[in-house]
Amino acid sequence: MSRVLIAFRAFFAVLFHGDTAALVQATLSEKYRLVLRDDVVVAADSPLAEIKLSETPLSKQNEALTLLATLQREARLIDFLKEDLRDYSDEQVGGAVRAIHRDSAKVIDRVFALRPLVAEEDGAQIHVPTDFDAARYRLTGNVSGRPPYRGKLQHHGWEATRCDLPQFIGSPLAAKTVAPAEVEIAWSDYKSLVLSKIGNFWWNPCLPSTLLE
Repeated sequence: MSRVLIAFRAFFAVLFHGDTAALVQATLSEKYRLVLRDDVVVAADSPLAEIKLSETPLSKQNEALTLLATLQREARLIDFLKEDLRDYSDEQVGGAVRAIHRDSAKVIDRVFALRPLVAEEDGAQIHVPTDFDAARYRLTGNVSGRPPYRGKLQHHGWEATRCDLPQFIGSPLAAKTVAPAEVEIAWSDYKSLVLSKIGNFWWNPCLPSTLLE
């Protein structure tokens, strides 16, 4: 709920409910330190305040989904990959790719700070040691005998110097969300909602607690 709607609701709740007015007054005057216990706001000197809050574990998101969400948020990569390109010309696709390439590269550089796995340029002759790690060297061509090997570098490879993914702070329900649904609220719709809620209050003065629910 937006703060504007909360403010409307709080105004009428204070106007018609003495206990709510006292609570708001205490909050604004900082006379009492208010704490939350089992969805109920109580004063810090209340016996309820002595109850320890159980630690709520943070929701976790698969790191692959976090990376996808970051690329979508900052480069619109998923939108591009899921778009049907058959109706677009090569010039239109090329123009879109340029921006996506730029923004995706920024994300990869910031999160992983990639660098070449080996320093030599592609095409150079390099030495593959006897105890080489198969995850760091992929041998192709006429591979025979036992290492060490010497061959032509086809690709220098990449390695990450860090992994700094954004921390996911959403709910368990949102843990698999790659991109949220985007909804634009027109001012006319918002204005109509507020006026209708105010109108409901004047027609129902005995039920102020239902205002703006």
